[in-house]
Amino acid sequence: MPAKRIKKTPMLERNAKLRATDFMEVNEGYSKAAAAFEAERCLRCQDPICVAGCPVHIPIPEFIHEIAAGNMPRAAEILRSANPLPAVCGRVCPQEDQCEKVCHMAKRFKPVGIGYLERYVADWERAQPKSEDAKKPTRSQRIAVVGAGPAGLVCAGDLARLGYPVTIYEGLHAPGGVLRYGIPEFRLPNEILDWEIDQLRALGVEIVCNVVVGKTLQLDDLFDKMGYSAVFIGTGAGLPKFLGIPGENFNGVYSANEFLTRINLMQSYKFPETDTPLYIGKRVAVIGAGNTAMDAIRSALRVGAEKGMSIYRRSQKEMTARVEEYHHALEEGVEFHWLTNPIEIIGNDKGMVTGVKCARMELGKQDESGRARPIPIKGSEFVIPLDNIVLSLGNSPNPLLVNNTPGLEKNKHGCLIMKNDTPQTSKKWVYAGGDAVTGAATVILAAGAGKDAAAAIHKDLSEVVV
Repeated sequence: MPAKRIKKTPMLERNAKLRATDFMEVNEGYSKAAAAFEAERCLRCQDPICVAGCPVHIPIPEFIHEIAAGNMPRAAEILRSANPLPAVCGRVCPQEDQCEKVCHMAKRFKPVGIGYLERYVADWERAQPKSEDAKKPTRSQRIAVVGAGPAGLVCAGDLARLGYPVTIYEGLHAPGGVLRYGIPEFRLPNEILDWEIDQLRALGVEIVCNVVVGKTLQLDDLFDKMGYSAVFIGTGAGLPKFLGIPGENFNGVYSANEFLTRINLMQSYKFPETDTPLYIGKRVAVIGAGNTAMDAIRSALRVGAEKGMSIYRRSQKEMTARVEEYHHALEEGVEFHWLTNPIEIIGNDKGMVTGVKCARMELGKQDESGRARPIPIKGSEFVIPLDNIVLSLGNSPNPLLVNNTPGLEKNKHGCLIMKNDTPQTSKKWVYAGGDAVTGAATVILAAGAGKDAAAAIHKDLSEVVV
């Protein structure tokens, strides 16, 4: 039977012409008309599978309908009730691989710009006057959250809305976790992150910085000495991985974590006004081709590098960076060395990096990651002259907390082991989520884990007879 032909209508013709990228460009000017126009592209399906594609299950058709109707307060209310960090996720969430990927519009046209609409609503809300009075808890059971990254912030926000007194303990001197130290301001301005965190404070969430649970105080102290009823661990994955090749100890070699933290959190670009220096030469290469690698090399160009490169042992097809982040890097002049694998970092007698020795690669069969395995080509070695190398090879959870907490189990990768696929750890009344459980992943997946943990904590505490 031949495929059924869809009759052309003015609506379908309009959808065919309008692209998500077009909307992104007008959204930079916060055009109300453009937002309403994009919102009207939503088909308001009876089966809104875009909601299932969102890790925090935002009622997408509902908030988009309110935009189309011009009811922005209601759109903001719906959005924030599901996601305590909409202005953040509207900027850094990979919607193209989640909600927009399954949008019914994508079958024939460009998907509805869900991410851009989320950002638009959140930015509208940020421009509105807010009450300064923080809400007071209505429940007696106190909850501690370890880590002020996306998982911890979302978990705390959801629990605060349910009336629990929540305190977040953050090891750094400012909250935000990877949102603060890992994502550059050109992608996520600090003023927006600060505003989102202030909304959580307005819900009654208390944030205590400069406290490393597992060192400054022990996790068991939160129960035994401080009287918390439950604890959520959202400590992320801040332990960088290395290549294990000769020369990694030369000056000028950074992990992406250290490099971005020096720039974003410690503001090394203001040195000596700030206390953290950053040595940066004219030629900088990042090893890797993920989103963090794109952030690192684009940051290098902003703090003084004249030439930026990405060295990746697979091809462009296998890179994990978002397409738009890759395009931004290209626009800024970043060179990409595909099928190239570093085998030795070269330095001078002063201990400074001068280059990296690489081998050409070819792709073989798929490995456990589902990507083609890179195989070195014999006799293909060559040297790329460099002043700095930034290693963006992924991260694993910091072992400090789990190693200092009896009864808290981890797997061979250092990730916390969960009980029967729930947010509960091996230790009673201790829950976890985000990168501390899965290893390095996306902000929105961590947010979803924090949301799931909040629901589990509420369910379990509700069953306790007080």
